[in-house]
Amino acid sequence: MNFIAAPLAGIFGLGGSELVVILVILLVLFGGSKLPSLAKGLGQSIREFKKASRDDVEDEPAKTPVAPKTPPAA
Repeated sequence: MNFIAAPLAGIFGLGGSELVVILVILLVLFGGSKLPSLAKGLGQSIREFKKASRDDVEDEPAKTPVAPKTPPAA
């Protein structure tokens, strides 16, 4: 359980007992046969989100400084 609790404790501030309660609730709601498919889907969605956010940063054009416009002389 420590290999799961350590990263989540730093990210979400959850302790071991909170993780156990969450896992028991998930087990009751979805059953043992659905949990692996839910975890796989969650992992794929996180992977796609990270990929899309990296692609957005790489696709942005470099911002060039623009000279301020001067008002026309009257």
